[in-house]
Amino acid sequence: MVRNLEGVTAEDGAHVPAEQIAAAVTAGNFIYSDGATQSFDSDGTTRYVEHGRPTEGTWSVEADGRFASFWPPSYQAFYDVRWMVEHTKIVGLRFIDLRNGARFDGRYQ
Repeated sequence: MVRNLEGVTAEDGAHVPAEQIAAAVTAGNFIYSDGATQSFDSDGTTRYVEHGRPTEGTWSVEADGRFASFWPPSYQAFYDVRWMVEHTKIVGLRFIDLRNGARFDGRYQ
């Protein structure tokens, strides 16, 4: 179920504005092509489950608009967040690692 995106219009591949990132990531749970799932809570907690193994970290939107992800004990990454849109409907988010360009397409469940 997608929530918090009423009235938001987007084009596929368009950058998610910093002021919309929190609503976009908390709008629903995500599933990735490898079957991993992820949720983002409004308090900054994120949970990622891969092959049945859960991990918990934190997320934030930096002052410069970058999306930040921290996984204890010391892994931190920054992402460009882009909309995934099909037939005018927002279906997920594309996270692009600013360090190495790796792309993670998360579809709303």
